[in-house]
Amino acid sequence: MPRWRPLALVLLGLAACLLAAPVLGCGPGRGPVGRRRLGRRQLSPLLYKQFVPNVPEQTLGASGKAEGKVLRGSERFRDLVPNYNPDIIFKDEENTGADRLMTERCKERVNSLAIAVMNMWPGVKLRVTEGWDEDGHHLPDSLHYEGRALDITTSDRDRHKYGMLARLAVEAGFDWVYYESKAHIHVSVKADNSLAVRTGGCFPGHATVTLESGERRGLADLRQGDWVLGAEPGGRLVPTEVLLFLDRDLGQRASFVAIETASPARRLLLTPSHLVFAARGAANGSAAFLPIFARRVRPGDAVLAHGAGGQGLRPTRVLRVSREDGVGVFAPLTSHGTLLVNGVLASCYAVLESHRWAHRAFAPLRLFHGLLSLLPAHPEVGNGTVPEAGVHWYSRLLYRLAGGVLGQEALQV
Repeated sequence: MPRWRPLALVLLGLAACLLAAPVLGCGPGRGPVGRRRLGRRQLSPLLYKQFVPNVPEQTLGASGKAEGKVLRGSERFRDLVPNYNPDIIFKDEENTGADRLMTERCKERVNSLAIAVMNMWPGVKLRVTEGWDEDGHHLPDSLHYEGRALDITTSDRDRHKYGMLARLAVEAGFDWVYYESKAHIHVSVKADNSLAVRTGGCFPGHATVTLESGERRGLADLRQGDWVLGAEPGGRLVPTEVLLFLDRDLGQRASFVAIETASPARRLLLTPSHLVFAARGAANGSAAFLPIFARRVRPGDAVLAHGAGGQGLRPTRVLRVSREDGVGVFAPLTSHGTLLVNGVLASCYAVLESHRWAHRAFAPLRLFHGLLSLLPAHPEVGNGTVPEAGVHWYSRLLYRLAGGVLGQEALQV
């Protein structure tokens, strides 16, 4: 037996533990994230004054702590989205549209519940009586002030249905459901920046990366072992290898931040908690660019784009920032931790607003990948390996560890 064989087997075993372990989903569930599948099992209605889970609303096991009132026109107000679902009746007694405003997570859950209500009771719709509150009608720490809570009934206002309505809300993925009153059911969700909402950050499948050869390739067609363009800490473009996918799911629906630039014209889509290198206002050099969450980018900021004609990275002004739903989530991890997506430099990391610490946290994966590359090539392993679907387990493990050490407030999605 060659002398390298025992060492190779040991290294291969260690690497397999990190790189070949089963992957998990992009969040607590699939389609939308966190939604529970409605099976054929018998559903039991909630009892009056019962709440699920059986813990106080503002605990980590439920919807989490209140983060403060969201005021109209404030920075956080921009994170609320209107819901115009025709299958939901909004009472909107203030006639301001406030009841339609909610967080992205709340919107996903209530839209899921609306479908369940129509399936359970044909001809009946979901009715929202209270949503986002800007008038001070609730207790000071109410989640209604943040667009994270709703009071709901059925459109026929049949109170005999409310216990089952509460059960359907649990199945739809609301983080806390309370049969609060004979007149309505109270539901709420975790904050969109909570670790428990979604453990990952991604790009859509139709986004493209630039290969080392200069060719463009869609993320849906990208494979482990491909070499793409990324950047060193100083901002110089370099070829970097795709080591694996931190997340990959062709059918997952997600909400993306769309960042549009001018000169050169670029359009980058990425999830709100994904890191992108940006600078406030005009910037002349790459040193002024810092990794921030995509949802923090504003018109007038600058990002780093790949110039036309093979030029390097250059600052370009952001014209518009909007939200857009899409299908397919992809998060490749490169050896440098960066890559060009649709011609804009982005980080491979999300959730923690520190590219440096995130890159250090994934050092073990890069180390074992490097050790694997020292082994003799296997005919079935090499470039072009098709990655499995889901979130890599190492990513999820890091998020859990970081949540325990740094606290939920430091991690966002």
